[in-house]
Amino acid sequence: MTMIISETLSLEQEFEHMVRRIQNTPKNKHSNNATLQETLALYGLYKQSAEGDVHGKRPSILNVTARAKYEAHKRLSGMPKTKAMQAYLDLVHKIEARGL
Repeated sequence: MTMIISETLSLEQEFEHMVRRIQNTPKNKHSNNATLQETLALYGLYKQSAEGDVHGKRPSILNVTARAKYEAHKRLSGMPKTKAMQAYLDLVHKIEARGL
């Protein structure tokens, strides 16, 4: 049991560190390396890790950005927090391998 808890804390710490690092990266650097699909996937994985399943009403189709973000998060409904964190880290590493 202790091993599982320490592994979870380690994953959470790595996730939080990566989120801070990504948030402090200039926006133009992100847009040059991550595709739109990857950016939305990162958003959805972050929200699933931080908040769990999506809440609230689906935004209007006229609000394209909000709707895309909502859908990216909604696709991950039911995914456990630790799995979302690991998927987030894996995707960031994949993007970095291309030259972030």
